[in-house]
Amino acid sequence: MAVGRVVVAAGLAALCAGCSGMHAADDLPHGAQSYAVMPPPDPSAAVAAYKIGPLDVLKVTVFQEEDLSFDQIQVDASGNLSFPLIGTVKAAGETATKLSNDIARQLAKQYLVNPQVSVSVVSSVSQNVTVEGDVKQPGVYAINGTETLLTALAQAQSPTDVAKLDQVVIFRNIDGRRAGAVFDVKAIREGRVPDPQVLGGDVIVVGFDQVKGAFRDIFKTAPFFYLFRYF
Repeated sequence: MAVGRVVVAAGLAALCAGCSGMHAADDLPHGAQSYAVMPPPDPSAAVAAYKIGPLDVLKVTVFQEEDLSFDQIQVDASGNLSFPLIGTVKAAGETATKLSNDIARQLAKQYLVNPQVSVSVVSSVSQNVTVEGDVKQPGVYAINGTETLLTALAQAQSPTDVAKLDQVVIFRNIDGRRAGAVFDVKAIREGRVPDPQVLGGDVIVVGFDQVKGAFRDIFKTAPFFYLFRYF
């Protein structure tokens, strides 16, 4: 029995030693530095109108003009919309209201009298967040309004039982540069630290607890479980 305990202890030590040097997130901001890069939502801030992005799908309706109305029309990768009669219209970076006015103004120049144009966003590529790593359902999820790290993880059915909750990284493009910050989901759940805001285009990576994962794999393997049944 004592020998068995020594073997198990030695195995634990080996597993932990194997985990050292594997935390790629160590070079990223932690704690207060993370919140300086990616803060929680500001409840006093006004909700900004959504700005159309490349590859977004729009619905465009021109009142009493069926040939100029589309249930789905896609913004191209350059952020432009190809529209009948008026040609290329800049869409990326504009609100739906602004784009409606732009299309109406150009149609009014020589084609229609006082055109009434309505634009709405059907689906938004730029309003998606990617969740990877040790979550139950990794994937790309749509976000609406003010989303946070916890709500994004909930869409991915939450971290697995071997996830390393203090090694959850959000990657984001800030001013044209790739940035990342590490957050402690356990501390967020317990209310000890704020829940950071998640933006469209963010990538969330949930870390893997190598020790838990190794033991999970060991005990799912029948021959190894048989050898350790007495400990």
